[in-house]
Amino acid sequence: MTVQRIVHIIAGTLILLSLALGAESSPLFQNIHWLWLSVFVGANLLQSGITRWCLMDQILTKLGVPIAEHCMRKEEQQRHTREEDTGNDRRAR
Repeated sequence: MTVQRIVHIIAGTLILLSLALGAESSPLFQNIHWLWLSVFVGANLLQSGITRWCLMDQILTKLGVPIAEHCMRKEEQQRHTREEDTGNDRRAR
């Protein structure tokens, strides 16, 4: 699974969970304030779509989750390739 897929899964899960807990017609209803979680997730998705920066992407990448090569911009692919080459050089020593 790639970073992008995991980010989408987490965002979708949080939105559905907050709607289940915040909608008065839901059998899981707890408090209407749970709907603010959907607002927060939606705002973060909007921000990351505009700026191409997502904290969850960075966290998952540092945890070793693979990045989808076809989704990366050319500069990111070059940086990712350089980082892999540097890592291989260190391991060879």
